[in-house]
Amino acid sequence: MSDWPELSSLEVLVAVAEHGSLSAAARELHMEQPNVSRSISRLERRLNLALLRRSTTGSRLTPEGLLFVEWARELLSSADSLMRNARALGNDNFGELKISASQTIAEYLLPRWLSSLRVALPNTQISLRVSNTTDVLNELHTGVCGLGFVEGPVAKESTHSAFVGEDRLVLVVASSHPWADRDSVQPKEIMDSCLIARESGSGTRKVLDEALKAPVVPRIVLESNAAVRVAVLSGAGPAVLSRFAVSDAVAAGTLVELPIDGVQLQRRLRAVWTGPRQLTGAAEKLVGIAIASSRTI
Repeated sequence: MSDWPELSSLEVLVAVAEHGSLSAAARELHMEQPNVSRSISRLERRLNLALLRRSTTGSRLTPEGLLFVEWARELLSSADSLMRNARALGNDNFGELKISASQTIAEYLLPRWLSSLRVALPNTQISLRVSNTTDVLNELHTGVCGLGFVEGPVAKESTHSAFVGEDRLVLVVASSHPWADRDSVQPKEIMDSCLIARESGSGTRKVLDEALKAPVVPRIVLESNAAVRVAVLSGAGPAVLSRFAVSDAVAAGTLVELPIDGVQLQRRLRAVWTGPRQLTGAAEKLVGIAIASSRTI
């Protein structure tokens, strides 16, 4: 058994075959390209086979590599099936599900998803931790939770993800704010304003930094969407928040939404997990509910 290849190396090889290059496989697996290359080199040494033909124009699977990839796919499928079945053994309605989610998803989307899950699997024990995106990923990789929901890109290696919806961030001010009667705001004005923002590490903050092409320096930093919203309503300054967090106040006229010239603040919402690529049990069911709900978000 000591001669058996690592499953992670087989996943890397299959990704190269499916995506056509080392760089594309690295992006798919959220790995650095040199790590992808080293993984395949280790596999080649263990098998005493040349699986890739490397050249200055790229890398292609050898005939032996093409054949081996088919065997690797079969083994990975069997391994996924083994883990799914093992996790389901002895579970009553798929047992316990521990979730960590970023604030926007936890506050505005997960309650509805969990209600649907409760109907489908009434005996499943569910626990939810609310964190920012960075902490959710850390909790996932340290075993605190088995399933996470985050906003924005996922860069950690060995993390699988599924797209469950989109969110739009909006700039809002109180109806009494000097900007309230304006048609739009320049990005530099936001950087120079008394900006209220979530903490560093939150998905909202990351998207804002990337959209403005520079880290923002907020005058007030608060660690919840609700606190930011209350501060804006009180007239403390502008803020960028999820549309889910402010749509009712905008409709009521207590907050005013303002476009930012030349800036789009869209972000993708994802379910994330580690281990086998194929989810099982309650986690699989919940992600399916989330994906189905995304069509109505």
